[in-house]
Amino acid sequence: MRAKIFFGNREIDRDEVRENHSPFNNQVVSYNPICNINDVDEILNIANISSKFARKQKLSQRCDWLLDVANKLSLNREDFAKTITDEIGKPISFSRIEVDRCIETIKLSAETMRTMNGETINSDAMNSGRETTAFWRRIPAGVVVAITPFNFPLNLVAHKIAPALVSGNSVILKPTPEAPLIAYKLAKLFIDSPFATRDALSLIYGDAEIGSRLVTSNIPRVISFTGSVQVGNIISRNAGIKKVALELGGNSGTFIDETADINFSAKRCAIGAFTNSGQVCISLQRIYVHKNIYNEFANALVSETSNLKVGNPYENETFMGPLISEDSVSRAVRWLNSAINEGAKALTPIIVNGRILKPVIMGNVRDDMAIVCEEVFAPIVSLIEVNNFDEAINKLNDSPYGLQFSIFTNSIKNMQKAISEFESGGILINEIPTVRFDIQPYGGIKLSGVGREGPRFAIEEFTEIQTVVIA
Repeated sequence: MRAKIFFGNREIDRDEVRENHSPFNNQVVSYNPICNINDVDEILNIANISSKFARKQKLSQRCDWLLDVANKLSLNREDFAKTITDEIGKPISFSRIEVDRCIETIKLSAETMRTMNGETINSDAMNSGRETTAFWRRIPAGVVVAITPFNFPLNLVAHKIAPALVSGNSVILKPTPEAPLIAYKLAKLFIDSPFATRDALSLIYGDAEIGSRLVTSNIPRVISFTGSVQVGNIISRNAGIKKVALELGGNSGTFIDETADINFSAKRCAIGAFTNSGQVCISLQRIYVHKNIYNEFANALVSETSNLKVGNPYENETFMGPLISEDSVSRAVRWLNSAINEGAKALTPIIVNGRILKPVIMGNVRDDMAIVCEEVFAPIVSLIEVNNFDEAINKLNDSPYGLQFSIFTNSIKNMQKAISEFESGGILINEIPTVRFDIQPYGGIKLSGVGREGPRFAIEEFTEIQTVVIA
């Protein structure tokens, strides 16, 4: 079986490939080519040359380029959705939602770029200044390296390459090896578009060696990475003088106030904890519950969770499918057993079937247990009883991560307190922290990352400010 990469617009077949198996039934679903350092160097040179042309393309053409891709993606919605399900086991209904979000992300990137502008500068505002015609504007950074994860293998690619391309950069995409085909299909739509800037997008696959070459090269001006804290640390240390945007991990939490609507909160928390088998950076992992409603909420959450259909991801009614790998299952079970040995209690049965781990709700959890203080990335949520909101705030903030936190409450005072005191990049009121709108600035503080995504904010990451003064 042969697989393909893109050296700019040139599509290359490779005989040496890696097989990718379905997390659900272990069937071979795709292949990705084995790439080498010479490939990286050639693609870097192509991107460097292309960046000089990309910045000169009319904005109207770049916007038409993205809108053309969005239109063709909508015509192929079911094929793209099935490919996502094939490669990562995401339930088909959620795969369709991801395709729809990807279309919106691409369109929004074009619409946002049309209205991005600079400002005039009052150069005579200070005594030391004088009257001139002065302004600043945004210009393309140059070459952008986009490194993307498996859990949203289509929309998170779009969140990087669409803003980067529409703002006049050339892009090298290194997608997750777990989902090579969906990345190839999206890249091909961009490259085959009649509005495409020639050689502005390249596609390469690889491991740490390939990524390291991309990151340490002097050619890229921006590295945009979504993935683990460990890899983010390596990128930060090795990137050199260039812009680095990192969307890293989290252990998102919420507080259930005694004034909250318990049934509504439980219903939303079941979704927030177990969507995509918990394999979401903002998956709900910690639920702090006021002691006066702890038992009632726990029972409601167990009841709501029991209604979730788990199993075959190709069935429309399925809410949760498999984890991405056997290692992911083994790690989750190991952490669960460790917590139980230390006194935690499983409120739902721990059932493993292949790579499917049924949703697990844990009680009697301590703050030093791995299932609370680390990023689980599995369908596990922990309930922790607290005496009051102040205690919940301290426990939520006592984490190396700070991606998104939330609160369920009918108290205006507690809403304001949450906004004032939560240490996170995003705060949600009467909603799960797992909610992300593609238009919002998205990213975290602490070890959860630096920089922001969302088309407008990504465009800012992928451009530089240039000042012009006409005397």
